[in-house]
Amino acid sequence: MSNKKPKRLKKENNKIKVIITLIFFIIFICCILYLIYSQYSKNKDKEDIKEIQEYKNVSTEEISSEEIPIKTDVMAKVEELQKINTDVKGWIKIENTIIDYPILQGTDNSYYLTHNYKKEENKYGSIFVKDKCNFNDVNSNLIIYGHNMKDDEMFNSLLKYENKKFYDEHKIINITTESEERQYEIVAVMKSRVFYKDEKNVFRYYNYLNFENENKYAEYINNIKKEQLYETGITANYGEQLITLITCEYSQENGRMVVVAKKI
Repeated sequence: MSNKKPKRLKKENNKIKVIITLIFFIIFICCILYLIYSQYSKNKDKEDIKEIQEYKNVSTEEISSEEIPIKTDVMAKVEELQKINTDVKGWIKIENTIIDYPILQGTDNSYYLTHNYKKEENKYGSIFVKDKCNFNDVNSNLIIYGHNMKDDEMFNSLLKYENKKFYDEHKIINITTESEERQYEIVAVMKSRVFYKDEKNVFRYYNYLNFENENKYAEYINNIKKEQLYETGITANYGEQLITLITCEYSQENGRMVVVAKKI
């Protein structure tokens, strides 16, 4: 009896060791597969961004053989992208920055946080306009979102507007639709945050989508000016369409960098 017990115990111990070894092996394989998948996804996301960057350098002649007598290259590119995805509404560009992307608009405000212009999943997401905004209403405020990516892509360059010198050199934002090229002059730059629902007497700048009257417009501009990081010397008047660019900013919880500009 005494000999059988140690043998059985040893056998059970060996069995446990085999099971533990197998578990560690499975975990190791899973880790390897996860790393491979993560690297693949990262490379795929970067390739999608590179594709956009290459696309914006394509000439009109390469896009279409048809003559486009009154369309600029960018207008033609927007029109071509709309054949791929009707959610493409335009193209945003700030000269001498990496901000040079198509603008999307979906039916909710979360889809294009994680999808590109081809509706493929992508951690960079897209530059997109809030779903209720109207591109063609002069009394509208186009709320435009983009991720703040560590590799400077998407709306990361908005953080540079904290520096007045950068603002002085990048005052104009260009937005092009399939039928019009627009320029917007920056009115104010501010840091803010997303407010909790129960907070009262706070300026929820992201809720101003349409100005039904002059007072509402003035209320928005006055609040923006109160919060601005520095004086731009530029104001806006009712009837001048506004755009509000927003990205994440990490100096405070739920922080946002906000750039407001008017159509000129």
